[in-house]
Amino acid sequence: MRFCRSAVLLLLVVAAPVSLQAGTILIDFEGFGDSTSLTTQYSGLSFTNATIITAGISLNEFDFPPRSGVNVVFDDAGPISILFASPILSFSGFFTHTVPLTLAAFDASTAQVASAKSAFSSNLALSGDPGSSPNEFLSVSFPGGISSITISGDPLGGSFVLDDAAYTSAVPEPGSLLLLLSGMAGMITFRKRYLL
Repeated sequence: MRFCRSAVLLLLVVAAPVSLQAGTILIDFEGFGDSTSLTTQYSGLSFTNATIITAGISLNEFDFPPRSGVNVVFDDAGPISILFASPILSFSGFFTHTVPLTLAAFDASTAQVASAKSAFSSNLALSGDPGSSPNEFLSVSFPGGISSITISGDPLGGSFVLDDAAYTSAVPEPGSLLLLLSGMAGMITFRKRYLL
């Protein structure tokens, strides 16, 4: 009985430091051909109404300059939706748009938990609203977990491009996991020595 109490206490002490650490993933949309329909090419993400376009081919880079590289994604036939296989803590991106944008975040029960709106109606490089500039940064976050996001401009699509999207996921901290496994191995060794 004394061993059981000691083992439980040791397990609690070792397990207590296990924590979550945020990991940020950047999506720059490079490496795909012009007019690629974006669906599940990125692990753990599922896109709807998103098509990649390339500067100098389908993308008018004079009004819609990419923030980095040559590729961006645009709202093809409606708002872009992204479904995450595991809840995330935040999402952000750089947008150039012809109409006001709304970035909305939803939890696992599809309740809206956060939103952000563009500062200008249009921020095209050559003909945007006075004071605007392309690649406006928009972000949403929710510590309870975001399961999907929707980016809405014109309901019919063709109204914005997105570049350098990023999201923050919660992942187990590797050091704490190693500590937990080491503690468990120690308990097994301790048990074998004192029970024989």
